Amino acid sequence: MKIYTVGGAVRDELLGLPVKDRDHVVVGATPEEMVRLGYKPVGREFPVFLHPDTHEEYALARTERKVARGYHGFEFYAAPDVTLEQDLARRDLTINALARDEAGKLIDPFNGRADLEAGVLRHTSEAFAEDPVRILRVARFAARFGFTVAPETLALMRRMVANGEVDALVPERVWQELARGLMENTPLRMFEVLRACGALDRIAPEIDALLDRAGDDALRPLAAVAAQGEALETRYAALARALDPLAVEALSSRLKAPSACRDLALLAARHAHSIADADTLDAAAMVDLLDATDAWRRPERFAQLVAAAVAAEPQAEAVRSLLDRARRAAARIDAGAIAREAAAPGEIRERLHAARVEAIERTLAQQDKGPS
Repeated sequence: MKIYTVGGAVRDELLGLPVKDRDHVVVGATPEEMVRLGYKPVGREFPVFLHPDTHEEYALARTERKVARGYHGFEFYAAPDVTLEQDLARRDLTINALARDEAGKLIDPFNGRADLEAGVLRHTSEAFAEDPVRILRVARFAARFGFTVAPETLALMRRMVANGEVDALVPERVWQELARGLMENTPLRMFEVLRACGALDRIAPEIDALLDRAGDDALRPLAAVAAQGEALETRYAALARALDPLAVEALSSRLKAPSACRDLALLAARHAHSIADADTLDAAAMVDLLDATDAWRRPERFAQLVAAAVAAEPQAEAVRSLLDRARRAAARIDAGAIAREAAAPGEIRERLHAARVEAIERTLAQQDKGPS
């Protein structure tokens, strides 16, 4: 029995990046032997075990064979006669088909180290075409590392799209990969790659159409919020803010995006222009905007909305500061006291609105006046 560290841990180590998780391949063992040694079985489709002390994953070396469309259509074979090279051959990219033995020796049968040094994403074998998720993974790795896609790999991805393999992807898996890509350092690269191979039109036609209309400028807000380290919800909203609200609904429904992402993107699509032009709004319009975006109960979400709406705009910081001061001033109004004094619900709303408008006007006037 031989044990090898494989995949991302070896890749990231060669790149000088922190290694978060270590996966291992075990060659020459059976499930019974692994259990006897104290490993805990956790794999459903093929034999995967957790180390009794480190809880890292140890998978028996395996091969796989495509038997049906989609990424679920595989048969796996795991047995003591499967070699390390056979296991590595089934992996998507050469940079992920790397291993180290227990003595630390690098095993690199597909020249993954050279591709790492050249910054190239290249498929390991023609078996790449059997799993459409790999298209999404290539795009995500491009976003993470800023690597280029090898011409032959891009051509293979285009053929996969043309053959309808991408259409077999389920929304949950598409969202999982897109969300991870949105959180990478350069998420624009993900959309560039998906667009280059034709997959973006299949999985997110609204974004593809937006890029047709506006070009790369449509991605500048996403780049800006990514550079600021904003959360996933803000990044999705910055991506979708130029869409029509109905398009945001359609996109979010197709991807089965979480409600927090969908709701913030809808708010951005509806109110981004008003937020970006906040310095032209009077106090009453500001209160209407704060009402419409539920800024009183959800101030953190409102801050995310503003970040998405003004990303990449030259006046971004000024707008953030203006709306934050306005919201804070209006939020200090005691709604309970007004409710106790008013005679009817309609009167409560009118008085509260008027009080908030007055508070914002007073705050802005003090700012314009400056120190005496």
